[in-house]
Amino acid sequence: MLLEVYNTLSGKREKFTPENLGIVNMYVCGLTVQNFSHIGHIRSAINYDVIRRYLEYKGYEVNYVQNFTDINKKIVRRALEEEISSEELAEKYKQAYLEDLEALNVKKADNYCSVSDNISEIIEVIETLIEKGYAYESEGNVYFSVEKFDDYGKLSGRKIEDMEAGARIKVEESKRHPMDFALWKKVKDQERSWESPWCKEGWPGWHIECSAMSMNYLDTQIDIHGGGTDLIFPHHENEIAQSEAYSGKKPFAKYWLHNGTVNLKGEKMSKSLGNFYTTRELLKKFQPDSLKYFLLTKHYRSPIDFSLKEVKKSEKNLLKLNKTKNKMAEIINQDVTGSSNNNFKEFKDQLKKHKNAFEKAMDNDFNTAQAIGVLNELSSDINGFINDSDLVINKATQSIIKESYDLFNKLTDVLGLKLNLETDKKENPQLVNDLVDYILEIRKQARENKNYEKADQIRDDLKEMGIEVNDGPHGVEWDFAIENYSEEEEDES
Repeated sequence: MLLEVYNTLSGKREKFTPENLGIVNMYVCGLTVQNFSHIGHIRSAINYDVIRRYLEYKGYEVNYVQNFTDINKKIVRRALEEEISSEELAEKYKQAYLEDLEALNVKKADNYCSVSDNISEIIEVIETLIEKGYAYESEGNVYFSVEKFDDYGKLSGRKIEDMEAGARIKVEESKRHPMDFALWKKVKDQERSWESPWCKEGWPGWHIECSAMSMNYLDTQIDIHGGGTDLIFPHHENEIAQSEAYSGKKPFAKYWLHNGTVNLKGEKMSKSLGNFYTTRELLKKFQPDSLKYFLLTKHYRSPIDFSLKEVKKSEKNLLKLNKTKNKMAEIINQDVTGSSNNNFKEFKDQLKKHKNAFEKAMDNDFNTAQAIGVLNELSSDINGFINDSDLVINKATQSIIKESYDLFNKLTDVLGLKLNLETDKKENPQLVNDLVDYILEIRKQARENKNYEKADQIRDDLKEMGIEVNDGPHGVEWDFAIENYSEEEEDES
């Protein structure tokens, strides 16, 4: 099956064919660095990271660029509150965001570009737009004339006349049309600004930043442009207008991908509403993989309702995958002798079936929800194979388990899951590990003496203490149970 993606520009699913064979140029709108990132920002970063990973899995070379908006009124205001310069503030939260991405195993972009480093490129684009008649200067500001661009509204499906009739904003006297948007803004007495051909102190408008940087770091035409659904209008609509007007080439981006919002109790999470969890708060509560797993259980274009309890449920499901990986690793690392003539054809066929199903899910507009379902089915079949009481561990079985281990890791890597929850035990004092092993030895003796009541009591008591015991055909396994979040804690958060 060929990869199909939903293109916001056409409003339908399309076969994915990049402009240059084997190469994908991809630009994703990043963060306005005025505060710590929140789960809404992270959902976008994780979704496009998985899209990039899957494209690389399919053999594409992906040139991935993400921007930082590091100057605007909000940044200046926040800098005053923190009593530092706007430049220092932007750098502080930029680095914090990059640390969050590293903690979440999000691959680094090939280029992280900041507005302040691309002022000359932005000015050049604006000058060209003026020369071509698409933009005009007024009182030190520069505006893009939407009436000059015939295709304005093609991404969002809005018409200029409808937008004008429904406009509730006060029309600035310096504008020729109420929907004209700023390419350059004149400012006064700001501690950070730039000189331009139109005024001594100013900074770029929001929309022109992404156009100039994507064209500077990639090309005048790119394959994928990504961002949240809240950016379709006006941000991405304006990007198309100014980019295509500048270059004279269409389309500016061949595929427009938009991820859904993260909602809390029915409302979109946002800094302006104050109803959000910062990424750092959540990373103190959860393993990074748990957040990723929760977010990826929804299709990237769907809105998602955030809940601490739901993340905790995801963590329990993730723990099962983690245990599957550990079981395979333990068997692969055993010293064994002997072999067999069994080629395990049935099990190999199962592995191939799951690999194909995973690819079919991801080819279906990057459907991570379906892909995770396939991953869980793969995990169940691997466990069934390993836990078969008739299975003899020898070199032949090690080989087929190594094959399943490699496939398992390859698919989890596409989703950016590390599955390293086993570190939890190592991070607890060794004394705890020794005591649990000692108690389980007592339980083992009770079972051997057919004192099942005592053995069950020990298992139940350990569970109440937060330790789960599982009896398998190849021995006893234990791990720390994951606690549940109450509704009260969710409300307080």
